[in-house]
Amino acid sequence: MKIFIIIFLIIDLSVFAGAQTDHYENNQHNSRSTENIFIGEDLTYIVKYAFFNLGEIRFKVLEKTTIDNTPVYKTIAYINSYPDLPFVSIHQIYESYIDSTLFPLRFFAKIFNEDTVFVEYNFLDQKKVQMKKGKVGASRLWLDSVASVEHRTQDGLSILFFARMNFGEERSVSVPCFINEKEEKAVINFYTENEPISIDAVDYEIDCRFLDGYTDFVSVYGLTGDFQGWFSNDSFSVPIKATLNVIIGSIKLELIKWNKNLWNPPSFKN
Repeated sequence: MKIFIIIFLIIDLSVFAGAQTDHYENNQHNSRSTENIFIGEDLTYIVKYAFFNLGEIRFKVLEKTTIDNTPVYKTIAYINSYPDLPFVSIHQIYESYIDSTLFPLRFFAKIFNEDTVFVEYNFLDQKKVQMKKGKVGASRLWLDSVASVEHRTQDGLSILFFARMNFGEERSVSVPCFINEKEEKAVINFYTENEPISIDAVDYEIDCRFLDGYTDFVSVYGLTGDFQGWFSNDSFSVPIKATLNVIIGSIKLELIKWNKNLWNPPSFKN
């Protein structure tokens, strides 16, 4: 599960190194609100390692709804490895319900394998997270408890939107994340300079901004925590490309599909 949170980090974080490191929870005045989360957004990325195409990740913003009378955006991610891969089979769905402050109120994951497993986090307040985990269709849960955390935390999907809404300043941000039933940390460095980035899906260079950073946790595929990402230099801040360092090398992500009625990549102009 952790590789995908870092993918969300890298693919959505806009940070700048060289500035003082802040704790983002105490600097929310620097964050934009959910005004730039667009219902109908649909982004698909190919995941590559060396000469192998591993699979695809698809992010969608489905609707605006409520949890306990609080307005939230329902976001979802589909992670699927390609069927012809001999060494890995990953099929997972993640949902995050994000409030106006860009924090999650609920997170849900379903991991498909021989015994399909679900994970649910309910963020009760700034210091507690209710956790449930079990086999889909089973009468008993493997885990049903409440975890105490030091800070209000992001989940593996909401952090993507948090990062996208935080472009604009050169700074480093320490972001608490609730991953695999405990509080972890990601450090994101936001940069303000724009640069041209090329992808196979368009025949021009895309105007992008850059971020990098690291996490405290190691993930599936041996992800070591370091990441880099390029995001569109516009109000959407769409992740365009990302690189994730792993023990045996690096994994690359690249945008291949999107809702062209809602957004198109901005062209780079000198």
